[in-house]
Amino acid sequence: MSNALVIDRIQSSLTRLRLPRMGEILERVITTAEEQGKSYLSFLDELLEEEVACKEQRRVETSLKISGLPFIKSIDEFDFTFQPKLDRQKVMSLLDLTFIREKGNVIFLGPPGVGKTHLAVSLALKACQAGMSIYFTTMEDLIGKLKKDHDAGRRGRGRSYHKSALVIVDEVGYTPIGREECNLFFRFIANRYEKASTVITSNKAFSDWTELFHDPVIVTAFLDRLLHHSVVINIRGNSYRLRGKVGEEGVEMSQI
Repeated sequence: MSNALVIDRIQSSLTRLRLPRMGEILERVITTAEEQGKSYLSFLDELLEEEVACKEQRRVETSLKISGLPFIKSIDEFDFTFQPKLDRQKVMSLLDLTFIREKGNVIFLGPPGVGKTHLAVSLALKACQAGMSIYFTTMEDLIGKLKKDHDAGRRGRGRSYHKSALVIVDEVGYTPIGREECNLFFRFIANRYEKASTVITSNKAFSDWTELFHDPVIVTAFLDRLLHHSVVINIRGNSYRLRGKVGEEGVEMSQI
């Protein structure tokens, strides 16, 4: 049987096995292997490595697409020089994802525009690349989903905002919520407690949360669970969005 027929049979088998990347590079890898005198094992290893890398890239792209992330930014894109008071080592240590493996939480606190969401997204991106399930939502959207589940009599445990290994709840505290909504948020936190990790971003200090949620008893209860296994990072700095605006039209950073 000629080499051409064998290659055609291999290509057909790769298609049936749904190994498209191996099919795309087969002839090139064969040529390189022959030129360099590679062993059969090295040849096969290179083919499989390419296929695995391709499948992993597709998995990450699909996960990111359905995660709800508002943008894709890595930690390398975060300007630590603009936030000199931020503990860079503390932030970078989170990227080993130990807190997710230990079912812990991360809370980013600080005024608008200091990079809380960017840091949260960077953690989600790293977790996704490590094969972990992620989900991003704002507090407003999460409360809306929880209310729909409650009104429909659904527990919602199988939904991404419950079951994902890492859930980011952005903009906690931007708008006050009522007693019923506070109860729903408490149940959400309680259901994930010591089972999965949650990242919270908020522009309010914990001392202001009672006023936001209107029920000091429930606030104490969910903060107790949220903070039990957590890393809190308080960002005290200027807004990225107002860079270059200092001195323009009377805008001063001290007024932010």
